[in-house]
Amino acid sequence: MSEREPVLFSYFKDKPATRRQPGPPGPVRVLIVDDEEPVRKFVERVMAHGRYQTMAASGGQEAIEIATKDGPFDLLLTDLLMPNMNGDELARHLRQQQPSLKVLYLTGYSDRLFREKVTLWEGEAFLDKPCTVKSLLQAVSLLIFGRFTEPPQEVITGRAG
Repeated sequence: MSEREPVLFSYFKDKPATRRQPGPPGPVRVLIVDDEEPVRKFVERVMAHGRYQTMAASGGQEAIEIATKDGPFDLLLTDLLMPNMNGDELARHLRQQQPSLKVLYLTGYSDRLFREKVTLWEGEAFLDKPCTVKSLLQAVSLLIFGRFTEPPQEVITGRAG
């Protein structure tokens, strides 16, 4: 495995992609990991409305089992602070099997993220909790496709068309 160039994202808002990347062939698969059920359900709903294929886990060990059985995934969308295994440990573990896995840390503790992890590697980013539907979909789009895309208005307002 080659050394990856570190890229620091302080915020998604108004940040350009570092490189244009083609999206994965076929549907984009997202593994969602959060120990808080309401957050996990919110993220699952948003990703489903954005037409992403999702699987969800309540913690690191469950996520590893899902990734082993049902992987590979294009994106790991994980909480940073969870019992037993934090999001960074989970990402490092999953990237041993899948080095190209992109990671979006969804956290209310971004200050702690950067105390413990001084840089984010290319293919990693974070989004502060709480976040909006629009910012979540744009962050995922940036990581997967290398550019922001505007989610359809019905996704933002919750009106299915």
